[in-house]
Amino acid sequence: MTAGWVLIAPGDARGAVIDPALAGDSACCGLVGAEPNMVCVTCGAPVAVRIDDCGLRQAIWLDPRTTGVTEDGPGPHPTLDWMDLIDQRPGIPPSEPDGDWHPMWAAAAASALAHLLAAAGGDPVLIPDHRVAEIFRPTLDRLVGPAGPEPARTLVLAGPGLPAAAGDFALVPEHPQTGERWPVPAPVRPVPLAWDAWRYLAFHRAPKPVGRSVPIPPEALPALLPGYRFEPDARIFLKVLAGLPEVTQPRVRAIHERGRPYGYSFLIF
Repeated sequence: MTAGWVLIAPGDARGAVIDPALAGDSACCGLVGAEPNMVCVTCGAPVAVRIDDCGLRQAIWLDPRTTGVTEDGPGPHPTLDWMDLIDQRPGIPPSEPDGDWHPMWAAAAASALAHLLAAAGGDPVLIPDHRVAEIFRPTLDRLVGPAGPEPARTLVLAGPGLPAAAGDFALVPEHPQTGERWPVPAPVRPVPLAWDAWRYLAFHRAPKPVGRSVPIPPEALPALLPGYRFEPDARIFLKVLAGLPEVTQPRVRAIHERGRPYGYSFLIF
């Protein structure tokens, strides 16, 4: 979608219905398209695009040409400060109860990975934190290769409740209400990550085994992730990377151009 379109969950839509005349029959098992296929129940104007075909995430995109924001009800929730967010919004685990990857993590990690590769110019990056490395290291190694013998720049966690960033790149949270990024001092480069993923990475800790008093080395910690390889969302990765100015750099451009369509997704990782 172009700029100005607003994404909402299908369950949040009110007062709009699918118009069979606009839906067409081009999709495999559901609805997909670039033109509105939902209309206002009051006036009949096309107002949104409904997507629910197989292999795609269900979504409704509101058309800015026929929809807008109106004041209604008590207004927005008060904006929480960073420390209140830590207390009130604990984050989302990477795996769902059935053991599958949570789709939020696939999207959030893909966006952060694009920002990291752009900031690093496509060069290898060291990740000292065991939990952060578990998310990003396998994909980074496949895209740019492991860090060589020469000194490599590092990615560290930074944000509310954590020590000041002591690396070249800082994985920082985005405020879920305002979109603001946690500030880091130059020359540290921020790498934004969705709050619900950042909060879980920064503060969730698995309980210690009963009766154990000595520290557990990182390599012996319980796996944070499901048992099969993590695949960030390639479509989101490529879209975010394409919108960053660093995509014109040769090594970053080469990574972007490796993406190729495959069915409803892309192959790159």
